[in-house]
Amino acid sequence: MEITKLSAYETVKLIRQKELSPMEVIQAYMDVYTKYNPKINAVCSLSDDVLQQAEKWEQEAKNGNFYPLHGLPVGIKDITPTANLRTTYGSKLYKDNIPQEDALVVQRLRENGAIIFGKTNTPEFATGGNTFNEVFGTTFNPWNTELSAGGSTGGGAAALASGMIAIAEGTDLGGSLRIPASFCGIVGLRPTPGLIPTYPSEYLWDDMQVTGPMARTAEDIAIVLDAIAGESSLSPMRQPTHGREFLETVLRGIPAGTRVAYCPDIADIGVEEEVEKLCREAVFALKDKGVHVEEISFDLSFARKAFLHLRGEWMLIQQYQNLERRNEFGSNLAGNIEAGLKISAKDLAMAHHDRAKTWYKFNDFFQKYDYLLTPCMAVPPFPASQNYPLTIAGKEMKTYIDWVAPTFLLSLTSLPVGCVPCGLTEQKLPVGLQIVGKPTGEEHVLALAKLIQETSPIGLPSLEGI
Repeated sequence: MEITKLSAYETVKLIRQKELSPMEVIQAYMDVYTKYNPKINAVCSLSDDVLQQAEKWEQEAKNGNFYPLHGLPVGIKDITPTANLRTTYGSKLYKDNIPQEDALVVQRLRENGAIIFGKTNTPEFATGGNTFNEVFGTTFNPWNTELSAGGSTGGGAAALASGMIAIAEGTDLGGSLRIPASFCGIVGLRPTPGLIPTYPSEYLWDDMQVTGPMARTAEDIAIVLDAIAGESSLSPMRQPTHGREFLETVLRGIPAGTRVAYCPDIADIGVEEEVEKLCREAVFALKDKGVHVEEISFDLSFARKAFLHLRGEWMLIQQYQNLERRNEFGSNLAGNIEAGLKISAKDLAMAHHDRAKTWYKFNDFFQKYDYLLTPCMAVPPFPASQNYPLTIAGKEMKTYIDWVAPTFLLSLTSLPVGCVPCGLTEQKLPVGLQIVGKPTGEEHVLALAKLIQETSPIGLPSLEGI
Protein backbone atom coordinates (compact mmCIF):
# COMPACT_ATOMS: atom_id res chain seq x y z
CA MET A 1 0.00 0.00 0.00
CA GLU A 2 1.43 3.39 -1.06
CA ILE A 3 -0.12 5.55 1.63
CA THR A 4 0.56 8.89 -0.05
CA LYS A 5 -1.24 7.78 -3.22
CA LEU A 6 -4.43 6.93 -1.35
CA SER A 7 -7.20 9.46 -1.50
CA ALA A 8 -7.94 11.37 1.70
CA TYR A 9 -11.34 9.67 1.77
CA GLU A 10 -9.72 6.22 1.64
CA THR A 11 -7.12 7.18 4.24
CA VAL A 12 -9.68 8.33 6.81
CA LYS A 13 -11.71 5.18 6.21
CA LEU A 14 -8.65 2.96 6.82
CA ILE A 15 -7.79 4.89 10.00
CA ARG A 16 -11.35 4.44 11.23
CA GLN A 17 -11.08 0.70 10.49
CA LYS A 18 -7.73 0.68 12.35
CA GLU A 19 -5.94 -0.65 9.27
CA LEU A 20 -3.81 2.50 9.23
CA SER A 21 -2.59 4.72 12.04
CA PRO A 22 -2.07 8.50 11.98
CA MET A 23 1.62 7.93 12.76
CA GLU A 24 2.00 5.63 9.75
CA VAL A 25 0.28 8.21 7.57
CA ILE A 26 2.36 11.16 8.71
CA GLN A 27 5.61 9.24 8.40
CA ALA A 28 4.80 8.30 4.81
CA TYR A 29 4.03 11.91 3.92
CA MET A 30 7.13 13.15 5.73
CA ASP A 31 9.25 10.74 3.68
CA VAL A 32 7.86 12.17 0.43
CA TYR A 33 8.35 15.73 1.69
CA THR A 34 11.97 15.01 2.63
CA LYS A 35 12.70 13.44 -0.73
CA TYR A 36 10.95 15.81 -3.12
CA ASN A 37 10.37 19.19 -1.51
CA PRO A 38 13.97 20.36 -2.01
CA LYS A 39 13.38 20.27 -5.77
CA ILE A 40 9.67 21.15 -6.00
CA ASN A 41 9.66 23.81 -3.23
CA ALA A 42 5.97 23.40 -2.43
CA VAL A 43 6.02 23.46 1.37
CA CYS A 44 7.79 26.63 2.50
CA SER A 45 7.49 26.28 6.31
CA LEU A 46 7.13 22.90 8.03
CA SER A 47 5.21 22.73 11.33
CA ASP A 48 7.64 21.85 14.11
CA ASP A 49 4.98 19.82 15.95
CA VAL A 50 3.85 17.54 13.10
CA LEU A 51 4.71 14.35 14.99
CA GLN A 52 3.09 15.59 18.20
CA GLN A 53 -0.11 16.32 16.28
CA ALA A 54 -0.03 12.82 14.80
CA GLU A 55 0.51 11.31 18.26
CA LYS A 56 -2.57 13.15 19.52
CA TRP A 57 -4.79 11.69 16.81
CA GLU A 58 -3.13 8.29 17.27
CA GLN A 59 -4.22 8.28 20.90
CA GLU A 60 -7.73 9.43 19.98
CA ALA A 61 -8.01 6.50 17.56
CA LYS A 62 -6.81 4.06 20.24
CA ASN A 63 -9.52 5.45 22.52
CA GLY A 64 -12.11 4.83 19.81
CA ASN A 65 -12.64 8.51 19.01
CA PHE A 66 -12.65 9.33 15.30
CA TYR A 67 -12.97 12.65 13.48
CA PRO A 68 -13.98 13.57 9.90
CA LEU A 69 -10.41 14.45 8.82
CA HIS A 70 -8.67 12.11 11.26
CA GLY A 71 -4.91 12.07 10.73
CA LEU A 72 -4.88 13.81 7.34
CA PRO A 73 -1.84 16.05 6.69
CA VAL A 74 -3.07 19.42 5.40
CA GLY A 75 -1.08 22.24 3.79
CA ILE A 76 -2.11 25.80 4.64
CA LYS A 77 -1.50 28.53 2.08
CA ASP A 78 1.08 31.02 3.28
CA ILE A 79 -1.41 33.88 3.32
CA THR A 80 -3.64 32.13 5.88
CA PRO A 81 -2.60 32.84 9.50
CA THR A 82 -1.40 29.90 11.60
CA ALA A 83 -0.69 30.24 15.32
CA ASN A 84 3.02 29.95 16.14
CA LEU A 85 3.86 29.04 12.54
CA ARG A 86 5.46 31.59 10.25
CA THR A 87 3.03 33.27 7.82
CA THR A 88 4.89 35.48 5.35
CA TYR A 89 2.26 36.21 2.68
CA GLY A 90 5.19 35.63 0.31
CA SER A 91 6.35 39.15 1.16
CA LYS A 92 9.67 40.44 2.52
CA LEU A 93 7.63 42.80 4.71
CA TYR A 94 6.35 39.79 6.67
CA LYS A 95 9.22 37.30 6.34
CA ASP A 96 9.48 36.93 10.13
CA ASN A 97 5.76 37.21 10.94
CA ILE A 98 4.47 34.62 13.42
CA PRO A 99 0.71 34.97 14.13
CA GLN A 100 -0.69 34.36 17.58
CA GLU A 101 -4.02 33.01 16.33
CA ASP A 102 -5.16 30.48 13.74
CA ALA A 103 -7.44 31.61 10.97
CA LEU A 104 -10.98 30.25 11.36
CA VAL A 105 -10.45 27.69 8.60
CA VAL A 106 -7.33 26.37 10.35
CA GLN A 107 -9.21 26.15 13.65
CA ARG A 108 -11.92 24.07 11.97
CA LEU A 109 -9.39 21.80 10.29
CA ARG A 110 -7.64 21.14 13.61
CA GLU A 111 -10.92 20.50 15.44
CA ASN A 112 -11.88 17.90 12.84
CA GLY A 113 -8.73 15.81 13.11
CA ALA A 114 -6.42 17.31 10.52
CA ILE A 115 -2.66 17.58 11.03
CA ILE A 116 -1.37 21.02 10.03
CA PHE A 117 1.66 19.86 8.07
CA GLY A 118 3.01 23.29 7.16
CA LYS A 119 2.62 26.34 4.95
CA THR A 120 2.53 26.11 1.16
CA ASN A 121 4.19 28.59 -1.13
CA THR A 122 2.35 31.47 -2.83
CA PRO A 123 3.21 34.56 -4.86
CA GLU A 124 3.38 37.78 -2.85
CA PHE A 125 -0.03 38.30 -1.26
CA ALA A 126 -1.39 35.70 -3.72
CA THR A 127 -1.06 38.02 -6.72
CA GLY A 128 -0.30 36.03 -9.84
CA GLY A 129 -0.88 32.77 -11.67
CA ASN A 130 2.73 31.58 -11.23
CA THR A 131 4.05 30.81 -7.74
CA PHE A 132 7.27 32.64 -6.87
CA ASN A 133 8.31 35.26 -4.33
CA GLU A 134 11.40 36.90 -2.87
CA VAL A 135 11.17 35.02 0.43
CA PHE A 136 11.06 31.38 -0.70
CA GLY A 137 11.62 31.44 -4.47
CA THR A 138 9.74 29.43 -7.10
CA THR A 139 7.49 26.40 -6.78
CA PHE A 140 7.86 23.85 -9.59
CA ASN A 141 5.40 21.47 -11.21
CA PRO A 142 5.78 17.81 -10.15
CA TRP A 143 4.82 16.64 -13.65
CA ASN A 144 7.85 18.53 -15.04
CA THR A 145 10.04 20.56 -12.72
CA GLU A 146 11.01 22.99 -15.46
CA LEU A 147 7.42 24.22 -15.54
CA SER A 148 5.05 26.36 -13.48
CA ALA A 149 2.77 24.83 -10.86
CA GLY A 150 0.34 27.70 -11.44
CA GLY A 151 -0.83 30.10 -8.78
CA SER A 152 -1.57 31.49 -6.49
CA THR A 153 -2.17 28.29 -4.48
CA GLY A 154 0.67 26.71 -6.44
CA GLY A 155 2.49 25.35 -3.41
CA GLY A 156 -0.63 23.54 -2.25
CA ALA A 157 -1.31 22.01 -5.67
CA ALA A 158 2.29 20.86 -6.16
CA ALA A 159 2.42 19.38 -2.66
CA LEU A 160 -0.82 17.49 -3.29
CA ALA A 161 0.18 16.10 -6.68
CA SER A 162 3.56 14.94 -5.39
CA GLY A 163 2.18 13.32 -2.23
CA MET A 164 3.48 15.68 0.47
CA ILE A 165 0.00 16.46 1.83
CA ALA A 166 -3.47 14.92 1.55
CA ILE A 167 -5.49 18.17 1.47
CA ALA A 168 -4.60 21.77 0.59
CA GLU A 169 -6.26 24.89 1.92
CA GLY A 170 -6.14 27.93 -0.33
CA THR A 171 -7.85 31.03 -1.62
CA ASP A 172 -9.30 32.06 -4.96
CA LEU A 173 -9.81 35.60 -6.24
CA GLY A 174 -9.34 35.21 -9.98
CA GLY A 175 -8.57 31.51 -10.23
CA SER A 176 -6.05 30.74 -7.50
CA LEU A 177 -7.61 27.38 -6.58
CA ARG A 178 -8.36 26.42 -10.18
CA ILE A 179 -5.25 27.48 -12.12
CA PRO A 180 -2.83 25.35 -10.07
CA ALA A 181 -5.36 22.50 -9.95
CA SER A 182 -5.33 22.48 -13.75
CA PHE A 183 -1.54 22.69 -14.03
CA CYS A 184 -0.88 20.02 -11.38
CA GLY A 185 -3.65 17.58 -12.29
CA ILE A 186 -5.70 17.69 -9.11
CA VAL A 187 -9.20 18.93 -8.12
CA GLY A 188 -9.83 22.49 -6.97
CA LEU A 189 -13.06 24.13 -5.88
CA ARG A 190 -13.93 27.81 -5.72
CA PRO A 191 -16.92 27.72 -3.36
CA THR A 192 -19.69 30.26 -2.94
CA PRO A 193 -18.44 33.30 -0.99
CA GLY A 194 -19.10 32.68 2.69
CA LEU A 195 -19.42 28.89 2.51
CA ILE A 196 -16.06 28.72 4.31
CA PRO A 197 -15.86 32.07 6.14
CA THR A 198 -12.59 33.96 5.81
CA TYR A 199 -11.43 35.23 9.19
CA PRO A 200 -9.37 37.26 9.85
CA SER A 201 -9.73 39.48 6.81
CA GLU A 202 -8.79 43.02 5.87
CA TYR A 203 -11.97 43.08 3.74
CA LEU A 204 -14.77 41.78 5.92
CA TRP A 205 -17.51 41.96 3.28
CA ASP A 206 -15.31 40.37 0.61
CA ASP A 207 -17.43 38.56 -1.99
CA MET A 208 -14.58 38.23 -4.49
CA GLN A 209 -11.85 36.18 -2.80
CA VAL A 210 -12.94 32.93 -1.18
CA THR A 211 -11.31 30.31 1.02
CA GLY A 212 -11.51 26.78 -0.33
CA PRO A 213 -9.95 23.32 -0.68
CA MET A 214 -7.91 21.39 -3.21
CA ALA A 215 -7.47 17.63 -3.17
CA ARG A 216 -6.71 14.67 -5.39
CA THR A 217 -10.35 13.59 -5.77
CA ALA A 218 -13.81 15.10 -5.66
CA GLU A 219 -14.71 12.89 -2.69
CA ASP A 220 -11.76 14.31 -0.77
CA ILE A 221 -13.05 17.84 -1.21
CA ALA A 222 -16.51 16.71 -0.12
CA ILE A 223 -15.24 15.36 3.20
CA VAL A 224 -13.48 18.67 3.82
CA LEU A 225 -16.66 20.64 3.14
CA ASP A 226 -18.67 18.36 5.42
CA ALA A 227 -16.14 19.14 8.16
CA ILE A 228 -15.44 22.87 7.81
CA ALA A 229 -18.19 24.58 5.77
CA GLY A 230 -20.78 26.68 7.55
CA GLU A 231 -21.48 30.15 8.82
CA SER A 232 -19.68 31.86 11.69
CA SER A 233 -20.44 34.85 13.89
CA LEU A 234 -16.92 36.06 13.03
CA SER A 235 -17.90 36.83 9.43
CA PRO A 236 -20.85 38.68 7.84
CA MET A 237 -20.32 36.60 4.67
CA ARG A 238 -22.28 33.43 5.28
CA GLN A 239 -23.89 30.49 3.55
CA PRO A 240 -26.04 28.20 5.71
CA THR A 241 -25.26 24.50 5.29
CA HIS A 242 -28.02 22.92 7.39
CA GLY A 243 -29.26 19.75 5.72
CA ARG A 244 -26.56 19.66 3.06
CA GLU A 245 -24.60 16.41 2.75
CA PHE A 246 -21.59 17.01 0.53
CA LEU A 247 -20.05 13.53 0.51
CA GLU A 248 -23.36 11.66 0.31
CA THR A 249 -24.39 13.76 -2.69
CA VAL A 250 -21.07 13.14 -4.43
CA LEU A 251 -21.24 9.39 -3.85
CA ARG A 252 -24.84 9.31 -5.06
CA GLY A 253 -23.71 10.76 -8.39
CA ILE A 254 -25.49 12.96 -10.88
CA PRO A 255 -29.09 12.15 -11.82
CA ALA A 256 -30.16 10.68 -15.15
CA GLY A 257 -30.90 13.30 -17.78
CA THR A 258 -28.34 15.82 -16.49
CA ARG A 259 -27.89 18.60 -19.06
CA VAL A 260 -24.39 19.90 -19.74
CA ALA A 261 -23.31 22.72 -22.05
CA TYR A 262 -19.75 23.02 -23.33
CA CYS A 263 -18.15 26.29 -24.42
CA PRO A 264 -14.51 26.15 -25.56
CA ASP A 265 -13.68 29.83 -24.99
CA ILE A 266 -15.78 31.95 -22.64
CA ALA A 267 -13.14 34.71 -22.51
CA ASP A 268 -12.49 35.19 -26.25
CA ILE A 269 -8.71 34.96 -25.77
CA GLY A 270 -8.20 31.77 -27.76
CA VAL A 271 -7.32 28.27 -26.53
CA GLU A 272 -4.35 26.11 -27.50
CA GLU A 273 -5.58 23.38 -29.85
CA GLU A 274 -4.39 20.41 -27.79
CA VAL A 275 -5.94 21.79 -24.60
CA GLU A 276 -9.31 22.35 -26.24
CA LYS A 277 -9.25 18.90 -27.86
CA LEU A 278 -8.71 17.14 -24.53
CA CYS A 279 -11.45 19.15 -22.83
CA ARG A 280 -13.88 18.48 -25.67
CA GLU A 281 -13.17 14.75 -25.63
CA ALA A 282 -13.71 14.55 -21.87
CA VAL A 283 -17.00 16.44 -22.05
CA PHE A 284 -18.46 14.45 -24.92
CA ALA A 285 -17.35 11.17 -23.29
CA LEU A 286 -20.05 11.94 -20.71
CA LYS A 287 -22.66 11.06 -23.34
CA ASP A 288 -21.83 7.40 -22.76
CA LYS A 289 -22.87 7.93 -19.12
CA GLY A 290 -26.32 9.21 -20.05
CA VAL A 291 -25.48 12.91 -19.85
CA HIS A 292 -27.02 15.27 -22.42
CA VAL A 293 -24.13 17.30 -23.90
CA GLU A 294 -24.43 20.32 -26.17
CA GLU A 295 -21.83 22.77 -27.43
CA ILE A 296 -22.85 26.41 -27.16
CA SER A 297 -21.46 29.90 -27.50
CA PHE A 298 -21.23 31.62 -24.12
CA ASP A 299 -19.25 34.84 -24.26
CA LEU A 300 -18.33 36.54 -20.99
CA SER A 301 -15.56 38.71 -22.44
CA PHE A 302 -17.66 41.85 -21.94
CA ALA A 303 -16.90 41.58 -18.20
CA ARG A 304 -13.10 41.52 -18.40
CA LYS A 305 -12.75 45.21 -17.49
CA ALA A 306 -15.29 44.76 -14.71
CA PHE A 307 -13.15 42.15 -13.02
CA LEU A 308 -9.96 44.20 -13.40
CA HIS A 309 -11.61 47.26 -11.83
CA LEU A 310 -13.05 45.25 -8.94
CA ARG A 311 -9.72 43.49 -8.50
CA GLY A 312 -8.00 46.87 -8.31
CA GLU A 313 -10.42 48.02 -5.63
CA TRP A 314 -9.88 44.70 -3.79
CA MET A 315 -6.11 45.22 -3.82
CA LEU A 316 -6.46 48.68 -2.29
CA ILE A 317 -8.74 47.42 0.47
CA GLN A 318 -6.47 44.48 1.27
CA GLN A 319 -3.31 46.62 1.32
CA TYR A 320 -4.82 49.80 2.76
CA GLN A 321 -2.55 49.64 5.82
CA ASN A 322 0.51 49.18 3.58
CA LEU A 323 -0.17 51.75 0.84
CA GLU A 324 2.67 53.99 1.96
CA ARG A 325 5.08 51.04 1.71
CA ARG A 326 4.05 49.90 -1.75
CA ASN A 327 7.48 50.65 -3.17
CA GLU A 328 8.70 47.69 -1.06
CA PHE A 329 6.40 45.23 -2.85
CA GLY A 330 7.31 43.12 -5.86
CA SER A 331 6.30 44.28 -9.34
CA ASN A 332 3.07 42.23 -9.59
CA LEU A 333 1.56 43.50 -6.35
CA ALA A 334 2.90 47.05 -6.75
CA GLY A 335 1.48 47.19 -10.27
CA ASN A 336 -1.93 46.05 -9.05
CA ILE A 337 -1.99 48.70 -6.35
CA GLU A 338 -1.01 51.44 -8.80
CA ALA A 339 -3.74 50.28 -11.18
CA GLY A 340 -6.23 50.33 -8.31
CA LEU A 341 -5.35 53.91 -7.43
CA LYS A 342 -6.29 55.01 -10.95
CA ILE A 343 -9.81 53.55 -10.84
CA SER A 344 -12.66 56.07 -10.71
CA ALA A 345 -16.06 55.80 -9.06
CA LYS A 346 -17.55 55.63 -12.56
CA ASP A 347 -15.28 52.67 -13.38
CA LEU A 348 -16.55 50.83 -10.31
CA ALA A 349 -20.18 51.62 -11.15
CA MET A 350 -19.67 50.17 -14.62
CA ALA A 351 -17.96 47.13 -13.13
CA HIS A 352 -20.87 46.37 -10.84
CA HIS A 353 -23.34 46.72 -13.70
CA ASP A 354 -21.35 44.31 -15.88
CA ARG A 355 -20.98 41.92 -12.98
CA ALA A 356 -24.76 41.88 -12.66
CA LYS A 357 -24.98 40.98 -16.36
CA THR A 358 -22.91 37.85 -15.73
CA TRP A 359 -25.37 36.76 -13.03
CA TYR A 360 -28.41 37.32 -15.23
CA LYS A 361 -26.71 35.56 -18.13
CA PHE A 362 -26.21 32.48 -15.96
CA ASN A 363 -29.71 32.76 -14.56
CA ASP A 364 -31.02 32.38 -18.12
CA PHE A 365 -28.49 29.62 -18.83
CA PHE A 366 -29.68 27.49 -15.90
CA GLN A 367 -33.22 27.49 -17.24
CA LYS A 368 -31.97 25.02 -19.86
CA TYR A 369 -28.76 23.46 -18.50
CA ASP A 370 -27.46 22.09 -15.21
CA TYR A 371 -23.76 22.83 -15.73
CA LEU A 372 -21.42 24.84 -17.92
CA LEU A 373 -18.15 23.12 -18.81
CA THR A 374 -15.20 25.04 -20.23
CA PRO A 375 -11.39 24.72 -20.31
CA CYS A 376 -9.82 26.00 -17.11
CA MET A 377 -6.60 27.18 -18.72
CA ALA A 378 -6.08 28.12 -22.36
CA VAL A 379 -2.52 26.75 -22.23
CA PRO A 380 -0.73 23.80 -20.63
CA PRO A 381 1.91 24.55 -17.94
CA PHE A 382 4.56 26.99 -19.19
CA PRO A 383 8.18 27.49 -18.04
CA ALA A 384 8.42 28.43 -14.37
CA SER A 385 10.92 31.15 -15.29
CA GLN A 386 8.16 33.11 -17.07
CA ASN A 387 5.76 35.34 -15.18
CA TYR A 388 2.97 34.39 -17.57
CA PRO A 389 2.57 32.85 -21.06
CA LEU A 390 3.47 35.38 -23.73
CA THR A 391 1.07 34.04 -26.36
CA ILE A 392 -2.07 31.88 -26.52
CA ALA A 393 -2.94 30.22 -29.82
CA GLY A 394 -0.61 32.72 -31.53
CA LYS A 395 -2.22 35.74 -29.86
CA GLU A 396 0.05 37.98 -27.74
CA MET A 397 -0.96 38.60 -24.12
CA LYS A 398 -0.81 42.27 -23.14
CA THR A 399 -0.55 41.85 -19.35
CA TYR A 400 0.29 39.14 -16.84
CA ILE A 401 -3.40 38.77 -15.92
CA ASP A 402 -4.99 38.45 -19.40
CA TRP A 403 -4.26 34.74 -19.72
CA VAL A 404 -6.35 33.81 -16.67
CA ALA A 405 -9.55 35.42 -17.98
CA PRO A 406 -11.21 31.97 -18.32
CA THR A 407 -11.12 31.67 -14.53
CA PHE A 408 -11.45 35.28 -13.36
CA LEU A 409 -14.59 35.94 -15.40
CA LEU A 410 -16.33 33.13 -13.53
CA SER A 411 -15.24 34.60 -10.18
CA LEU A 412 -17.60 37.50 -10.85
CA THR A 413 -20.65 35.23 -10.68
CA SER A 414 -20.29 34.01 -7.07
CA LEU A 415 -21.27 30.59 -8.41
CA PRO A 416 -19.47 27.41 -7.32
CA VAL A 417 -16.76 26.56 -9.85
CA GLY A 418 -14.62 23.43 -9.82
CA CYS A 419 -11.60 22.36 -11.81
CA VAL A 420 -11.08 18.67 -12.52
CA PRO A 421 -8.27 17.00 -14.50
CA CYS A 422 -9.55 15.66 -17.81
CA GLY A 423 -6.53 14.60 -19.86
CA LEU A 424 -2.80 14.67 -20.52
CA THR A 425 -1.06 16.38 -23.42
CA GLU A 426 1.48 14.55 -25.60
CA GLN A 427 4.13 15.93 -23.23
CA LYS A 428 2.28 14.22 -20.33
CA LEU A 429 1.10 17.50 -18.83
CA PRO A 430 -2.31 17.76 -17.16
CA VAL A 431 -5.24 19.74 -18.53
CA GLY A 432 -8.15 20.86 -16.34
CA LEU A 433 -11.82 21.37 -17.08
CA GLN A 434 -13.94 23.95 -15.24
CA ILE A 435 -17.38 22.99 -13.96
CA VAL A 436 -19.80 25.84 -13.21
CA GLY A 437 -22.75 24.78 -11.08
CA LYS A 438 -26.02 26.33 -9.99
CA PRO A 439 -26.09 28.74 -7.03
CA THR A 440 -24.84 27.09 -3.80
CA GLY A 441 -24.49 23.78 -5.64
CA GLU A 442 -20.97 22.77 -4.58
CA GLU A 443 -21.91 19.14 -3.92
CA HIS A 444 -23.37 18.81 -7.41
CA VAL A 445 -20.25 20.33 -9.00
CA LEU A 446 -18.23 17.73 -7.12
CA ALA A 447 -20.55 14.90 -8.20
CA LEU A 448 -19.90 15.76 -11.84
CA ALA A 449 -16.18 16.14 -11.14
CA LYS A 450 -16.17 12.60 -9.73
CA LEU A 451 -17.77 11.28 -12.92
CA ILE A 452 -15.23 13.09 -15.11
CA GLN A 453 -12.36 11.68 -13.03
CA GLU A 454 -13.78 8.21 -13.61
CA THR A 455 -14.34 8.62 -17.34
CA SER A 456 -11.12 10.54 -18.12
CA PRO A 457 -8.54 9.50 -15.48
CA ILE A 458 -4.98 10.86 -15.63
CA GLY A 459 -3.33 9.35 -12.53
CA LEU A 460 -0.55 11.09 -10.62
CA PRO A 461 2.91 12.26 -11.73
CA SER A 462 5.58 9.56 -11.66
CA LEU A 463 8.17 11.84 -9.97
CA GLU A 464 10.90 9.99 -11.86
CA GLY A 465 14.11 11.94 -12.12
CA ILE A 466 13.19 14.51 -9.45
